[in-house]
Amino acid sequence: MQIQRDRERKELVVRTVVFTPFSIIVMVGGFLLLRNNPMSQILTTLFAIVWGTFSVLALFYSMNLIVQLFPTRKYNKIIPFVFVGPAILIIGWYLLIPTVRSLVLSFMNRNSTAFAGLENYKYIFTDSTMRTAFGNTVLWLLFGTAFAVFFGLLTALMAERSAIEKLGKTLVFLPMGISMVGAGVIWKFMYAYKPVGANQTGLLNALVVAFGGEPKSWLGTAPMNNFFLIIIFVWLQTGFSLVVLAAALKGVSEEIKEAARIDGAKEFTVLMKIVLPSIYGSIVTVSTTIMLAALKSFDIVYSMTNGLYGTEVLASQQYKQMFKFLDYGRGSAIAIIILLAVSPVIYYNLKEFNKREVF
Repeated sequence: MQIQRDRERKELVVRTVVFTPFSIIVMVGGFLLLRNNPMSQILTTLFAIVWGTFSVLALFYSMNLIVQLFPTRKYNKIIPFVFVGPAILIIGWYLLIPTVRSLVLSFMNRNSTAFAGLENYKYIFTDSTMRTAFGNTVLWLLFGTAFAVFFGLLTALMAERSAIEKLGKTLVFLPMGISMVGAGVIWKFMYAYKPVGANQTGLLNALVVAFGGEPKSWLGTAPMNNFFLIIIFVWLQTGFSLVVLAAALKGVSEEIKEAARIDGAKEFTVLMKIVLPSIYGSIVTVSTTIMLAALKSFDIVYSMTNGLYGTEVLASQQYKQMFKFLDYGRGSAIAIIILLAVSPVIYYNLKEFNKREVF
């Protein structure tokens, strides 16, 4: 038995010594080859797919071989980190390091050449454009989230008792397949404005003129133009809300609802006392997810108004300061403010998940 174990360990050592350097050579060689890019675009794509897949498999296999050299007790402690470690490193590289870098840049001047202290944050909380962006972001958070969840829940409740449930859900969910920029282009035609007497190409103004009214610049009149932009966001997010809440409604016990009806409870009472408390966790999940999307909303504003006419939000200002005005200090400071605003929502979401033993 001992001889067999010694033989197996020698084989393991040989495999480790041979395969690990080979894996490193393949990974580094493939990276250098792709960086020099001597092949055509199609060959480069195919090579990247094959090389990337093999490199990941080789990396995990090599690390597993190395860990197997340790005693069993240490192996059991180390092996989880072998499989989780690369993911943590990637997340750290793409998320943690940029966050720390943005935090440092937020205290620097526009060119990141000198320390500016709190000047960038002072600008954020005193500039009139930034105050408008803060106010509009709050509108997106409150009304965008509330209406998306409300209409999603309403549609889910109505579809549950409809003969065309699948078709109805499909139609409501369809906008989720459209990007926010695409939705902005579509709705820009809806809100299009022409002067009085001209042929109205926008659907909304065409209807207003058909009923004897005068065309209006829907996107040029503050603060109502913000609500017209929020309508697009609600149109997109209602489908997500519908799918999650409809699935949650399917999990509510029919026996409990029927027992309540037999006891004399009205449908509204059943909804408020049984259905909604039963799907509270799903409502929280949907609300916080949509809230995060609203807080980071940029695409609709950028494609519709570019932040003009009092429609700036924090995300659009962050983009302009960073990439249009090339003020990396202010842009990074706004990004940190958005991160701080997102963090409590994420924490609350994780806390709720933990209560339900998701993790």
